[in-house]
Amino acid sequence: MASTLYIGLMSGTSLDGVDGVLADFSGRGIRTLDAAFTPFPADLRPELLALQAASANELEREALAANALARCYAECVKTLAAAAPGPVRAVAVHGQTIRHRPELGFTRQTNNPALLAELAGIDVIADFRSRDVAAGGQGAPLVPAFHEARFGKRNQVRVVVNIGGIGNISVLHGDGRVSGYDTGPGNVLMDLWIARHQGKAYDQDGAWAATGTVDAALLDLLLDEPYFRQPPPKSTGRDLFHADWLDAKLARRPGLDPADVQATLTRLTAVTIARAIQAEADAQAVYVCGGGAYNGVLLRDLADALGGNIPVASTETLGVAPNRVEALAFAWLGYRFLRRQPGNLPAVTGAAGPRILGALYPA
Repeated sequence: MASTLYIGLMSGTSLDGVDGVLADFSGRGIRTLDAAFTPFPADLRPELLALQAASANELEREALAANALARCYAECVKTLAAAAPGPVRAVAVHGQTIRHRPELGFTRQTNNPALLAELAGIDVIADFRSRDVAAGGQGAPLVPAFHEARFGKRNQVRVVVNIGGIGNISVLHGDGRVSGYDTGPGNVLMDLWIARHQGKAYDQDGAWAATGTVDAALLDLLLDEPYFRQPPPKSTGRDLFHADWLDAKLARRPGLDPADVQATLTRLTAVTIARAIQAEADAQAVYVCGGGAYNGVLLRDLADALGGNIPVASTETLGVAPNRVEALAFAWLGYRFLRRQPGNLPAVTGAAGPRILGALYPA
């Protein structure tokens, strides 16, 4: 009998390292058996950031970064495999997005899954987004199908909000229907701003934002972005929301205190997520995952932007820690791939139909 143990790996737009989970799909539900985190080497994050834009010798530099990334993945796999109660069937890995241009027919997740298979000695499933894009879809978000499988509840409208670098929502309508899309910036602009002014990777619990005051005029300038008015299906990333985008907005509102800017960026994330939720459904509960779930100021802003009458909680209350949800989602997508079952939702991505997502790299 084939093993039901899978490892899921995720390294997102925060670029801090690899989140991994060991999952069991034995028929007793979707169970997380263990989790691990492997930080990036100090020189990998700036290189991955640099590869977000055209640069000299980028083909060779991307290949070398992919090799370094695969070695980080392998470290995380080694830790999780050692804790497994049996053989691991496959490793499912997202890769590191450096370009996402579905309107041009491509998405690029840097990775070397062949090297990972060689180092780990376990089958690797990778490149989950490309098939959806080939079918005319956005290739993102891919997690709503998993959110329905793990968090959906009959006759209750739930929204799962993932706040990584980019925010996205999964609206679980309670009758099997799922809708969702990328809402815009999650942590990406907040992280960029605090790195610039304080040299920190992120604003822990929103502590810096809490010392500032939201600037209404700047918030209006930030919200005046065509992406926010674009109808779904849609997805976005650092290709749009980057330092130049923010600086162009700030040039029209000069002289602001940096803490006030941080407070306003936090409110931007909350408002864009709240408006997306309100446009999709009358939610009965909102559950947050990703790094943003650990930002208390952001969660309070989100609850306020939703009108203060919808419960906002972490996915921890549903049994999955916020920093494990995406890795678990890709473990599930790997499980679906080997069962030859589709992993996308055309209603979410806009693809021509359900598609089996991923590519296999045998050990």
